[in-house]
Amino acid sequence: MRLVTIRRITQGFFLVLMIGSCLVNRVGDRWYELRGWPVSWLLELDPLVGLATVLTTGSLYKGLLWGTLTLALTALLGRFFCGWLCPLGTLQQMVGAWTDKGRRPKARAYGRQSHPGQKIKYLLLTALLTMAGVELVCPLVDLSGQGGWIPPVAVILAGIVLIRTGQKTPWKRSTGWAMAVAGSLCLMLGNLLPGNRLLAAGLQTGILDPIPLVYRSVSLVVLPLISPDGTFVVVTGGLLTGGVFVLVLALSAWRPRFYCRYVCPLGALLGLTVRWSVWRMGRQDKNGDACTGCGRCDHHCEGACDPANEIQWAECVLCYNCRDDCPERIMGYSTRPSTTGENPGPDLSRRAVLTAGATGAILLPLARLGDPLGVGWRPDLVRPPGSLTEEAFLNRCIKCGLCMRVCPTNVIQPTVLEAGIEGLWTPRLDFRLGSSGCQHNCIACGSVCPTAAIRPLALEERMGTASFADKGPVRIGTAFMDRGRCLPWAMGIPCIVCQENCPVSPKAITTRTIMETVAGLDRLIVQQVSSRAVHLNLPFTRSPLAGGDYFLAGPAGPQNALRITGLQAGWIQVAGDPAGAGFRQQTPAAVVVRLQQPYVDPLHCIGCGVCQHECPVRGRAAIRVTSENETRSRAHALLAGTGLPHSKD
Repeated sequence: MRLVTIRRITQGFFLVLMIGSCLVNRVGDRWYELRGWPVSWLLELDPLVGLATVLTTGSLYKGLLWGTLTLALTALLGRFFCGWLCPLGTLQQMVGAWTDKGRRPKARAYGRQSHPGQKIKYLLLTALLTMAGVELVCPLVDLSGQGGWIPPVAVILAGIVLIRTGQKTPWKRSTGWAMAVAGSLCLMLGNLLPGNRLLAAGLQTGILDPIPLVYRSVSLVVLPLISPDGTFVVVTGGLLTGGVFVLVLALSAWRPRFYCRYVCPLGALLGLTVRWSVWRMGRQDKNGDACTGCGRCDHHCEGACDPANEIQWAECVLCYNCRDDCPERIMGYSTRPSTTGENPGPDLSRRAVLTAGATGAILLPLARLGDPLGVGWRPDLVRPPGSLTEEAFLNRCIKCGLCMRVCPTNVIQPTVLEAGIEGLWTPRLDFRLGSSGCQHNCIACGSVCPTAAIRPLALEERMGTASFADKGPVRIGTAFMDRGRCLPWAMGIPCIVCQENCPVSPKAITTRTIMETVAGLDRLIVQQVSSRAVHLNLPFTRSPLAGGDYFLAGPAGPQNALRITGLQAGWIQVAGDPAGAGFRQQTPAAVVVRLQQPYVDPLHCIGCGVCQHECPVRGRAAIRVTSENETRSRAHALLAGTGLPHSKD
């Protein structure tokens, strides 16, 4: 079987595997639902996920060890992940092949030629990794600050000496430049600007990393769009999420694998890894004169790596199209270098790399000038249960969308600008969307998170039972009553929907009953009294007086009012003896309503949001959940600096 055919079969398998992972990522016990399927395995194979989280957290999670296997095989074989496994690469290749059918061979070859712009992805990778790892220099800066200006100045001088004496030795010059830059940074950050906010790290690789991108696009756009009417799924930010996905594929119609060539930071990481690979693609004619210059090797080259000449080995994705197209059969894959030579890695200028790194280092401090992780935090940003503190959460979340897809009530939604640019596509809870609030006996989101940004919880920990009884349930926020919109509080309309739907025990929402006179029905005159009815001058009203919450009060006051059981023109049927309650002809009467005004007990509220979802007030609910008093952060305690106990003393 041809290698190209094997490659296509492999690509199809991993594309189906990715789509299947998204499809089965639903709570349930049927075979096509989440029953131990490794839905995040492709994400764990992504070495950029592991590397970036190591930089931001200092630890490598067990599942992400698969990424080291990918790196090792890439260093041995070349960029097989891009050409054989990556689902986004496969989709781009399909679009490119489809659009190439209408082009002439020369036009196809032109679109697949190497371009200087392919270096952009390496600069993007530099910026993203600098953004992730900039805080690693904090200990060095602190040490420099403690030692005064002498250590950094000594490092700078040593670097200058290496630069001056290493004119003909590249490694000396590179080391000298690195020492000079590091010493300057330490001098500036540790001595001249101590205590500054310039060192801020964050994980933003998920925005451009192709594996989280394709997972996010399929889970949040493709599957909701094709879901049947019975499983209609609401997702916010669909235009942005889907627009990026469509743009990536559309650009592949213009330039095959456009995203892989110019943007993909994962491709850049793997391109750097293949620099010393053992096996490689290239011309294998010993004398270098077998090539007729037909150019067919360029016609279907997916990596734009110029295989006929000095091959750009870092760009080759091992598509084997050149080997298949070559009529002289001189293209091969072996341990010998290409006859016409090869360029093992990208030719990046030092200035470009420094500029990219500096850009990556300064973006997060700019984004955090408003102190979104401190005093400027957004209380309306409610994260899923088990989420780490906001800073740790942002250092781990890769924006893959798995938690949103698996949520059984669809209450987890992607952020657009609610958490700022830094929090784009991270999960948040929108209690108005979906089929309910956050179920307090559900731990699905934490079980599928590949980086533990949402910590996996045991059901007992989530509900605060068994050995976790002393800590209480996991709180994701607290509900607050808006008395200006609540029906019993603002409009005198009976309603206890929030109290009835509160799922915790004892209930976090209690009510206090009051009797209030109904406007327009407070100056009635009794005209006649019978055994179960009172005739009076009753005006037209739309109030459901016979609903059970309305009473007719007489001279004895609201305490002795009789419940209204029926209503006709000019008379009211009541439960009880009107005469016994003091109703007489020409005595005053009034209709009163029993209102159960809800109160939230913050000691018992866990912020599940069921009350907000069920609130009958359309638009902005009369009861809303904010992240105050969430378990994950003491700084967000309801009372500043204190925090509520988990139970009443």
